[in-house]
Amino acid sequence: MQAQFATTEPLIARVEPLTLTRAVRGPFDYRLRPEHGDVGVGALLRVPFGGRKTLGVVLQLATESELTPDRLAEPDAVLPPGVPADLVELAGWIAREYCSTPARALSLVLPPGTAGGIKRKKVLVAGLTGAGADALDGSAPLTTGQRAALEALRRDGPTVAAALGTPILRRLEGRGLVEFQSRAQPRRPASVAIGRRLDHAPALTDDQRAALDRVLEALTAREGRFLLHGVTGSGKTEVYLRAVEAALAAGRGAIVLVPEIALTPQTVGRFQARFGDVVAVLHSGLGQGERHDEWLRLRSGEARVCVGPRSAVFAPLADVGLIVVDEEHDASYKHEGDPRYDARTVAIRRAEQHGAVVLAGSATPRPESAVALTRLRLPSRIDGRSLPGVEVLDMIGVHHPLHPRTRMALADVRVAGGKAIVLLNRRGWSNFLSCRGCGHVWMCPNCEVALVLHRAAGRLACHHCGHRRRAPSRCEACGSVAVARHGAGTESIEQELREAFGSELPVYRLDADAAAGKDRLAGVLSAFEAARGGVLVGTQMVAKGHDFADVALGVVLDADQTLRFPDFRAEERTFALVTQLAGRVGRGEDGGRVLVQTLAPSAESIGFAARHDSDGFLEQELGRRKALGYPPHGSLIRIVCSAPEAAEALAVGTRLYDLIAPSGETVLGPAPLFRLRGRSRSQLVVKCSAREAAVRSVGAAVDACAADAVRRGVSVSVDVDPQ
Repeated sequence: MQAQFATTEPLIARVEPLTLTRAVRGPFDYRLRPEHGDVGVGALLRVPFGGRKTLGVVLQLATESELTPDRLAEPDAVLPPGVPADLVELAGWIAREYCSTPARALSLVLPPGTAGGIKRKKVLVAGLTGAGADALDGSAPLTTGQRAALEALRRDGPTVAAALGTPILRRLEGRGLVEFQSRAQPRRPASVAIGRRLDHAPALTDDQRAALDRVLEALTAREGRFLLHGVTGSGKTEVYLRAVEAALAAGRGAIVLVPEIALTPQTVGRFQARFGDVVAVLHSGLGQGERHDEWLRLRSGEARVCVGPRSAVFAPLADVGLIVVDEEHDASYKHEGDPRYDARTVAIRRAEQHGAVVLAGSATPRPESAVALTRLRLPSRIDGRSLPGVEVLDMIGVHHPLHPRTRMALADVRVAGGKAIVLLNRRGWSNFLSCRGCGHVWMCPNCEVALVLHRAAGRLACHHCGHRRRAPSRCEACGSVAVARHGAGTESIEQELREAFGSELPVYRLDADAAAGKDRLAGVLSAFEAARGGVLVGTQMVAKGHDFADVALGVVLDADQTLRFPDFRAEERTFALVTQLAGRVGRGEDGGRVLVQTLAPSAESIGFAARHDSDGFLEQELGRRKALGYPPHGSLIRIVCSAPEAAEALAVGTRLYDLIAPSGETVLGPAPLFRLRGRSRSQLVVKCSAREAAVRSVGAAVDACAADAVRRGVSVSVDVDPQ
């Protein structure tokens, strides 16, 4: 029987404890007392739960509970600053949309550093007293150093004590000439901008003006979903900047999402240069204190523009007027952890909350975006230069990683003292090692995959779990010293170029290995930008948004690599990779060209990329997907069960199939996946036309299996719209 009690003020906080367990979820009721202060939706509490103390977020306030007040526990503490109410609502939507839990979704929107108790940094500030001012006029004896300190305080006002010498100021404080205060000092991230920085806003082309006018109309109407489809170098960033300027002028805020902030420093730099301190930057590369203080600047309204990767979509702005999604095709907008949200989809939902405009941009937009968003066109580069010519090189019968024409083109770059970019989307030295004597292949002990050779480190490494071991000199199975290397990675291409061209053509490598460590990635980009000539070799990192004016040659090695994956997006990814690399080339006075090495020269995606024909590619790709029922003409939901033993993962997968199949959706599996990080896995894929109904069906099935999965030691992950 429900015990009800009513008061003039809410006394009950309905709290979602931030636990990871899917089988346990709230909200749970806690009794509030006046000493807890003004507690509202989004307040962060430390509460007793399950015999321990945990963090929880207030979802609702109430005046009644199923339990009598004396049976309700009380929060131990209220922890400021809490979560804005609109983000609490957004987290609830994410939990439902991505078949996750409210607690896991709420963890996405918490203030940075919440779990670690991060607080604002305090500094000691000295100020001049009235007696201090009189002392400067000759009323008291002063040493030269004391007089200099007091004059600085009179000239500059209150100053951080350490800047003037704390010992001197302490002695002056003892005489009543100086007073101290403790003040918060924001921790601001350093700004690193690489590439061309414009001193003033350039004039818009007719195409840019037409696109911007549509966006400005939508800002006034407080509704609009646009795809800025422009070739590389067509001036999409300037349209973003003008749109943000308009949002600020209307008294509203803006969020600018970029794929990976370390790889797009030019974009960040341009926004900071245009708007100054009103721009805050949020990303995982900052220290916890820096992220915490930038978050607070956004929450307080001191900063009104947030630039960052996918997590910046949760920036705590009070009134969002515009959300920009730069390079919207990039797969990094999909979160890999639970909940597996897509920042592009979350951006649209958040825009609906605030009456904001979404402006997504790309030279190679996703088919889903081409259908769902209103397309605005930027068909040519702003400088009037043509896109680089693309030549497809057939690698059949070529037993060297570099085609002869590629070697000749790089030699021409060396002679001209120019720059080139070489893309190979595979790091390391060799794909795998095998024994010529017995056929043994060196495999990861935790994952059913071959180990990759990293010769510089003298190691074999697994790119899934991180396992490493020393590179072998002989076969451990038969003792043979005939150890063969197969395939090439960025490390071996780097060495190949160094040996071929020596110091006359400096080589810079940009991949996850070369960029590991703070500031190393920015260092590589800065060095290549500053060099008079050279080659930048790397994975897809080298094709992401860089604006180098003097790159004359682009080379894509093994361009059909992505076509060999069993993925319906393989054609899309291949087209985007070649097109994006071509976009880095030919932005200078001398133009440029692109060479594409492939074993599949007749592949349609490569042909479309070589012709810079994104419209033709989209038309064909949408037709193919419609025939097969793939997005955007259908939806996919992937469910993966993992366990120490394959039988347990399969058992839970079978149970999920039995629960989902009666809903009428097409369910494929459960099928085994390769072992990963020491756990066996099975997978189901739900293919559906009614997305919302399928999400509800999968969510209900996973919740129904949660207790049994925990008992069996099985973890279940759901990926709605897998990438």
